[in-house]
Amino acid sequence: MSVDDLSAPLGQDKPRKKRLAVRLPVTAMQVLAGVLALFLLGFAGVALFTDNPFGGEPVVRVAINPASLPADTGSKPADEVKASEPAKNTQVPPVDTGRKTITIIDGSSGARREVPIGSGASEPGKDGGGVAAPPVRMEGVNQKLLENSRYGMIPIMAEGLKPFDAYAAGTPLDRARAAKIPSIAIVVGGLGVGAAKTNDAIMKLPGAVTLAFTPYGSDPAKLVERARAQKHEVLLQIPMEPFDYPDNDPGPQTLLTTLGGEQNIDRLHWHLSRFQGYVGIANFMGARFVVTDAALQPIVREAAKRGLAWLDDGTSPRSVASAAAGTQAVPFAKADVSIDAVPTAAEIDRALAKLEGIAKERGSAVGVASALPVSIDRIGAWAKALEGRGFLLVPLTTVMQKTKSS
Repeated sequence: MSVDDLSAPLGQDKPRKKRLAVRLPVTAMQVLAGVLALFLLGFAGVALFTDNPFGGEPVVRVAINPASLPADTGSKPADEVKASEPAKNTQVPPVDTGRKTITIIDGSSGARREVPIGSGASEPGKDGGGVAAPPVRMEGVNQKLLENSRYGMIPIMAEGLKPFDAYAAGTPLDRARAAKIPSIAIVVGGLGVGAAKTNDAIMKLPGAVTLAFTPYGSDPAKLVERARAQKHEVLLQIPMEPFDYPDNDPGPQTLLTTLGGEQNIDRLHWHLSRFQGYVGIANFMGARFVVTDAALQPIVREAAKRGLAWLDDGTSPRSVASAAAGTQAVPFAKADVSIDAVPTAAEIDRALAKLEGIAKERGSAVGVASALPVSIDRIGAWAKALEGRGFLLVPLTTVMQKTKSS
């Protein structure tokens, strides 16, 4: 121990020697952090001190034809449009290419079927709404006997001429013969829905058979043109309220006893606009409607105003259609026999024989049928031998005129 050690204050250590600092090597992570810090500092400087009107938003350059620009384009450059800004006046409304369909319930069998509705007229709605469809010109239709409605063209009388007279089939000679011979008119209905069965009725039945079309086919005007080209007289069937509506629904725009006269007439106009060239209208279902005088009278008056005939299909014994038509001087007929109420060949033949008996007794008779294959076959075969048995097959208008004159 040295003297210095003895003279040093107690509790104090000897001064230590200074150690040299050791420099650790720079890692790759430290280099990356430094670079990122410099990038962020530079980006902040650009954002703060650079005059950029888009504030860093993505920009796309598109070519624009100056002639297609609106008059007031503003001060924005024509070749720069923000990607987030929606283009103005460039949207094209979507085209609805889907077909609308309705469900029709068969009153006898309860069978349901989906029926497409064409776009030739406005979409049917329960409120009767719609817009006018562009006029459709049909061959052989007198344009003077049409007027425009909000749904399209509908028939009207003009210069003393009625659609009933203009589109009636048959010749004056045929009518003269019918005045002397027992005459039978056959009306086959439910056409226009299903092109195959409609074409069968058009081509396989004699021209003297009157064809009745519903308004719900996808292109009824084309089928009606084809029917008239084959010398068939044409009726338009109007859906009317049955007793079990809406469980049994004839289709859109059905005439209802719960609606006022103006509403039902508006619905009638929709049906009348579906095609042209018909001599008159007939009820499609409608057992409740045709026995309700307050509901029926405005429709019969409208038919009279437009020069149309009226066929009652005979399914409702209490129908007031005959009395209503009589007060308005509307050409009228009521079916005497439903030919295929029982759709078998034997029962159809029996119904046709019954028609002959009525015609022989009264001078004329009217039968109605649907376009079932068996009905078309049996009516076609029956008609071939009819004149040989002393009867004449005539269009419906001939029976209406004969009844009126007798």
